[in-house]
Amino acid sequence: MSEREPGYKAPDLGLVGAEHVRRYQETGGEVGYMWNGVPTLLLTTTGRRSGQPRTSAMIFGRDGDDYLVVASMGGAPQHPQWYRNLEATPEAEIQVRAEHLPVTARTASEDERPRLWKIVTEVWPNYDVYQSRTERRIPVVVLSPT
Repeated sequence: MSEREPGYKAPDLGLVGAEHVRRYQETGGEVGYMWNGVPTLLLTTTGRRSGQPRTSAMIFGRDGDDYLVVASMGGAPQHPQWYRNLEATPEAEIQVRAEHLPVTARTASEDERPRLWKIVTEVWPNYDVYQSRTERRIPVVVLSPT
């Protein structure tokens, strides 16, 4: 990862991971909803092996009533754990600011992915750089409120 990659803008990593989740939960999103100038939500999945809830903070876009998240992991060669959890159990919960919503997750189809990819890269242009770092097709995940 390098700021020398065309189109890559290094984010401020002052609030990441478990600390981001904790502060977001404690403040109803007052701290953590906006991260590096973009909106984030908390996604709680069910661990596919443990059965325990697992919460991640992530950037999101919107497509109508649906929330869009990207399983990029910065362009790593493997899918993130939260994505693998959703493949096993697509029922999840999101927190957007103070609102908690049950959702059902699905991976965008190949037909709809280009349109949805445009939405998410308008929010976070680094996704294009992340895609260039890996040979895997980075999934766009559609979270539909239930």
